[in-house]
Amino acid sequence: MKSKVTGLVLAGGRGTRMGRVDKGLQPFRGSTLVAHVLARLKPQAASVAINANRNLPQYQMVAGESPVLPDFLEGFAGPLAGLQIGLQFCPTELLLTAPCDSPFFPLDLAERLHAAMAVQDADLAMAVTMERDPEQSDAAPYRQPHPVFSLIKASVLPQLDAYLETGGRRMEGFFKSLRVAEVLFDDSAAFGNINTLEDLHRAERAAAAEQTTATPTPMPNADAASGPAPASPAAARPADSDPAALPVDQAQRLIFDRITAVEATETLPLLNALDRVLAADIISPINVPAYDNSAMDGYALRGADLPADGAAPVTFKNIGIAYAGHPFTQAPQQNECIRIMTGAAIPPGCDSVLPQELAAAIDGDQVTIAANAIRAGANLRRAGEDLPQGGIAIAAGKLLRPADLGLIASLGIANVTVRRKLRVAFFSTGDELRSVGEKLEAGCVYDSNRYTLFGMLQRLGCDIIDMGVVRDDPHALETALREAAKTADAIITSGGVSEGAADYTRDIMALLGDVAFWKLAMRPGRPLAFGKVQAEQDSAWLFGLPGNPVAVMVSFYLFARPALLRMMGADSKLQTMQARATDTIRKRPGRTEYQRGIVSTAADGAPQVRLTGAQGSGILSSMTEANCIVVLHHAQANVAAGQLVDVLLFDGLT
Repeated sequence: MKSKVTGLVLAGGRGTRMGRVDKGLQPFRGSTLVAHVLARLKPQAASVAINANRNLPQYQMVAGESPVLPDFLEGFAGPLAGLQIGLQFCPTELLLTAPCDSPFFPLDLAERLHAAMAVQDADLAMAVTMERDPEQSDAAPYRQPHPVFSLIKASVLPQLDAYLETGGRRMEGFFKSLRVAEVLFDDSAAFGNINTLEDLHRAERAAAAEQTTATPTPMPNADAASGPAPASPAAARPADSDPAALPVDQAQRLIFDRITAVEATETLPLLNALDRVLAADIISPINVPAYDNSAMDGYALRGADLPADGAAPVTFKNIGIAYAGHPFTQAPQQNECIRIMTGAAIPPGCDSVLPQELAAAIDGDQVTIAANAIRAGANLRRAGEDLPQGGIAIAAGKLLRPADLGLIASLGIANVTVRRKLRVAFFSTGDELRSVGEKLEAGCVYDSNRYTLFGMLQRLGCDIIDMGVVRDDPHALETALREAAKTADAIITSGGVSEGAADYTRDIMALLGDVAFWKLAMRPGRPLAFGKVQAEQDSAWLFGLPGNPVAVMVSFYLFARPALLRMMGADSKLQTMQARATDTIRKRPGRTEYQRGIVSTAADGAPQVRLTGAQGSGILSSMTEANCIVVLHHAQANVAAGQLVDVLLFDGLT
C-alpha cells in the first residue's frame, strides 16, 4: 500500500496567531513542527512533499531532497490550494495530507484510511474523532471530521480544478462532490493542532515531561530518504538531559547550511587589507621566481662538464661573478664556471650550482670539483617553480595575514578585492545588569558579557554596534532587535534564552522571524537560540547566547564565531589537537561538554592537559587561567588519566 501513497504536508497560511511566522518553522523538541510532521509521514508514504506559499527556502532546508510546492492559486487560498498543487505533483495513485501544526497524528493513518477507502469504494477517506464540549460536560459526544487528515485519489484533480474555478474555497464544499469514507479514531488528541505560541510551549513542555521513546525525534535538515532518527532510550541519557535538546553537531550543521557569505565587496590598497577576507582569487601576473636563480652561494656551471662517477676531479676556471640584481650575461665554455650568489640569475648555458663548501679546492680563479660532489641540475630554483604565471597565488576566502600581504606585494599587485566588513550588533539582557562605572545596587551585577563579546568580535575584524543593556521587557527587546536588524548582518545577545519567567528572546525571535533551535545537548551553554530576525525589508541572523559568562564565550566560539567567519566568506573550521588527560575527568554520555583546561608538555615531550578546577559556567576566572577547552563528545563517558582527549586551543581565538 505504501508504494501507492505520496505524503503532503500542508504548510501554507499567514501564521497570524503565531506572530505572522509560519507555524511549520516554529521550533519544537529540537527541530521544527514541519520536521516532526515529515518524520511521521515518511514511514507511511513512498515519497513526501511540502506545500507552502512563503518562506520556500526555509522549508526546502527542512525538506532536504523532497520538493517544496508553492500554491498555484494566489492570496493564501487555504488547504484546497495546497491540495490542488499536491494532486498536480502526485506521482502515485493516492495523496495523504497532514497539516504542519499537528505533530502527533497516528503512524497508521494511511493504512486505516486506505482500508476504509477500499471497502467503501470511496474517492477520499478522512479521519474522524468523537469530541465533547468542555463547557457542557453532560452533553453527548459529537463526531468531529478532520478533512486535512485525508487520503484522496489523484484522479479527482479535474473535479477540484472545476470547483476552484467557481470561486469555492471550502474543503467541505468540494468534498460534497466526492464519495467520502469516514474513519473513526479513538485518540482525539493525536489530531490536535498548535495554533498559538502558548499552545506550542505547552505541547513542548508536555512532550518533554513524558520523555517517551515511542515518537522519534526528527533531525533538522535530514536527508528526505533517511527518515527520522530514533530517540535515545531514557536510560542512555544523563539524569539532567532534555530529549528536546539538539546535539551540537546537528546544530552546527544546521547553521552551516543556512548561513551564506555576504556578497558586497570593496577594493582596498594592500596595506589596508590585513585581516580582511579575499573576495577573488589572486592570479599571479608573473612567474615566481621570475627567472632561474641560484638557491645558494657557489659556482654556476654546465652539468655536462661535471666529472663522471669514479673519474678524476675536474678543475674549472671562474670567469666572473653573478649577484642578485646584477646578472652575469656571458655563457661559459667547457670547464668554465661563474661565481654566483643566492638569488642571482643563472647565467646563460648553466644548469647547475656547486655550493662553495663542496669545492675540492679553490686557488684564485681555479675551482676543483670532485666526482659525485653534486648531480647535474642541483641547487637551482626554476622560473615559476613557486608560482607559475596565470596560476592562483592565493584563493578567495583566505583571511589575509602578514605573509599573504608579502606574497601579494611580491607579485607587484597594489590593490585587492575583499569582502566588506560584517556589521554585528550585540547587547546584554537583564534588569540586574549594570555597566562599568554605574552604581551597583543590591541584587545587581556588572555586565561582563558585553566586554568579552566586544573583544571576540574585535578579533574577527567586525564593525561592532554596541547596544548596551536591554531590560527584561518584551517590548524593549522587540524594539532592540528591530533596530539591530535594520543596520546589522548579525545580532548577538547574551541572556534571556532559557525558560525563566523573564526570558523573552526566543519568543520575540519567533514573533519577528524564525527560531531554528533554542536548546542544545551541551554544557555549558544549553539554552542557545539561533534564527533570523526580520524588520521590514531588513533581516539579520540572531545568536541568542546564554547569560552565564563562561557559557557566552564557549557558545560564541562553537557557534557564533564559525557562522560569522562563514558570512565573511572565510574558512570556519575550528582546529583541535589531542592531549593526554593528567587526571580522571567525569563525563556522562548524552551531551557534549566543554571544560576549561591547561595544556602543557609532559616529561616525554607529548602534550598533556589538566582541568583548571571548578567548571561552573559562571566562573569566568576559569577562562582566564585556561589556555584551551577540553572537548568531551556527545557519546563519550568518563575519561581515565592517560587517555587522549580532543583539545581546542585558545591561541588565535581569545
